[in-house]
Amino acid sequence: PKMKEDNCLHAALICLGMLYYSHAITTEKVNHARPSLHGHHEKGKEGQVLHRSKRGWVWNQFFVIEEYTGPDPVLVGRLHSDIDSGDGNIKYILSGEGAGIIFVIDDKSGNIHATKTLDREERAQYTLTAQAVDRNTNRPLEPPSEFIVKVQDINDNPPEFLHENYHANVPERSNVGTSVIQVTASDADDPTYGNSAKLVYSILEGQPYFSVEAQTGIIRTALPNMDREAKEEYHVVIQAKDMGGHMGGLSGTTKVTITLTDVNDNPPKFPQSVYQMSVSEAAVPGEEVGRVKAKDPDIGENGLVAYSIIDGDGMDMFEITTDYETQEGVVKLKKLLDFETKKSYSLKVEAANVHIDPKFISNGPFKDTVTVKITVEDADEPPVFLKPSYIFEVQENAASGTVVGKVHAKDPDAANSAIRYSIDRHTDLERYFTINADDGNIKTIKALDREEIAWHNISVFAVEIHKQHQEAKVPVAIKVVDVNDNAPKFAAAYEAFVCENARSNQQFITISADDKDDSANGPRFIFSLPPEIIHNPNFTLRDNRDNTASVLVRREGFSRQKQDLYLLPIVISDGGLPPMSSTNTLTIRVCGCDSNGSLLSCNAEAYILNAGLSTGALIAILACIVILLVIVVLFVTLKRQKKEPLIVFEEEDVRENIITYDDEGGGEEDTEAFDIATLQNPDGINGFIPRKDIKPEYQYMPRPGLRPAPNSVDVDDFINTRIQEADNDPTAPPYDSIQIYGYEGRGSVAGSLSSLESATTDSDLDYDYLQNWGPRFKKLADLYGSKDTFDDDS
Repeated sequence: PKMKEDNCLHAALICLGMLYYSHAITTEKVNHARPSLHGHHEKGKEGQVLHRSKRGWVWNQFFVIEEYTGPDPVLVGRLHSDIDSGDGNIKYILSGEGAGIIFVIDDKSGNIHATKTLDREERAQYTLTAQAVDRNTNRPLEPPSEFIVKVQDINDNPPEFLHENYHANVPERSNVGTSVIQVTASDADDPTYGNSAKLVYSILEGQPYFSVEAQTGIIRTALPNMDREAKEEYHVVIQAKDMGGHMGGLSGTTKVTITLTDVNDNPPKFPQSVYQMSVSEAAVPGEEVGRVKAKDPDIGENGLVAYSIIDGDGMDMFEITTDYETQEGVVKLKKLLDFETKKSYSLKVEAANVHIDPKFISNGPFKDTVTVKITVEDADEPPVFLKPSYIFEVQENAASGTVVGKVHAKDPDAANSAIRYSIDRHTDLERYFTINADDGNIKTIKALDREEIAWHNISVFAVEIHKQHQEAKVPVAIKVVDVNDNAPKFAAAYEAFVCENARSNQQFITISADDKDDSANGPRFIFSLPPEIIHNPNFTLRDNRDNTASVLVRREGFSRQKQDLYLLPIVISDGGLPPMSSTNTLTIRVCGCDSNGSLLSCNAEAYILNAGLSTGALIAILACIVILLVIVVLFVTLKRQKKEPLIVFEEEDVRENIITYDDEGGGEEDTEAFDIATLQNPDGINGFIPRKDIKPEYQYMPRPGLRPAPNSVDVDDFINTRIQEADNDPTAPPYDSIQIYGYEGRGSVAGSLSSLESATTDSDLDYDYLQNWGPRFKKLADLYGSKDTFDDDS
């Protein structure tokens, strides 16, 4: 009891102390606002007493109401100094935020007025500074004093939500009171003054499914077991009202769209109890047979359904997979079917949800079953081989016609048609095999060589006799069995070197062998020397029993001068039945070596030259050879020099001997078609016939015109006369010569048309115009260009 009394006393003392402290502060503020006019004495320098007047202000009003729309400016407050005696000598000055624009002061009375409408939401307070000065001298009578004008709030702003529309989700079948979303509104009014910013939330639309907490704005479910499959989306309108929701308050609204999310509360169900399907017996494994589908109203992963075969006589023949895009079960063929063996199958298919929600396990089971009946349809099938592939063996070198093996196929249909066999020649291009078309026996056509081809892979066709389009194909692998028909040989072209100073029993090479036959007829190899040289004094052979052999020196001291090359025959036998052997020759060269056994030289010519001709003799022989070559060259040069020919063809003596005319006459009877005088040589008429085998002594000048021959001259008589003249002329060439002369006639203005005779004479014709005839005449222009141009170019 005493302790309780002490505690109560202490509490009372604390309360009294707080009241006293509050009163003291209030008193201090009042004194600051209304300072006393009594002076305060204070010592200054040198004992001077200074008098400081205490300032005091009288505030009539500190607040101004916002949104004031009266006709007169609203009085904010009044400034008054203790030294103001009312004679008008004191002038009040106002400065600071809004001074002179929003707030004006009567410099005599000190009254402050607001000249404009104020909005607390734009600015809640203004800081101003007041000062009293002498009206005449503007001398400050008081230090400046700062004060605050606060804008008093009124309820002029309605609540506003952060978003115009809200979207929220809540699982279906949620319990009552499940939080959905919280909406928040704000009010621009002063929350510290009155109830202008005190908001209350309410629901206008969306009942009875949802409710909202009045103070927090949290929306909650109001009904149990809301089903998404029945209704998925709800539209709710929420209102926020200030003034605590009382009459006269302002309000704002927002829309909230609430969507029920899915949960797995529905099991899958088949729309029917039995599915009928059919498939051809010719279908291949993996081919689709049909589809089943169980309906599940849930969506997403809650609606995923997996299918499986749980029973039935077709479990081994069929399988089912899930198509997750369509949520269907796809029945596929697992093995080949045979209509003749079984014509129908039955399956029991189960559809079950993949994801099950434990909260709704009581709604289960989340699965369903259905019966699927499948009918097998008959099809015209191709022949079927008894085996998927065949492997046969045949010995190499077997005689033509040897039986390799037999393939067999049958028609699986009820008709059981006859089968014919053939070999795909694309797989047997060399035609090693043939097949009996009726019974499928495969035989060889020619001997086989295992070392050439060890395996033959061919394909055999089987077709129905009456249905050529029904065809089957089977691979046949034929192994050629090895026969020991190849003798072993050296593995390489060995060439050995032995030193002249080799020691006895010194090994100088190791040899090995290869056998083309199979390993059963190959190694192990046996190496030996032929019996006739087994006791030769130079070399011996040692079989290493690992398919290699070593050659050793039997004696010491070899000489390249006596013999520099040895040929050692070696017999190699294989391990086949019967064994095969071959004799291989090893070439051994004798070489000079240093003391360490390193080869220096294997050439025996140096010794032979020393024992034969000397260096001087060799030089003499070479000199003789050079002299003979010089004589031959001189002889060939002299032979190329020939005598002057009897007929000298100089460039200036080139004449035209043959002239061809393209005139066709009417025969011997036609004497009007041409002038016989054109065939006559005017020089021959005068008795002069030029020689063609000697150089003429002068150039022929242009000939005078010919005398025209009489028209009665016969061509035959003319030719005979020419022949007689040529035979009796001793100056004519002693050989047959065609001498046909055609002249234009003496005194011809055109002269000769041939360019041969004019080639060596200066021409007066100008061929420069050929340059202007284009590229087709460029070659002629180059040949017949002006001489001056040619000389300049040279």
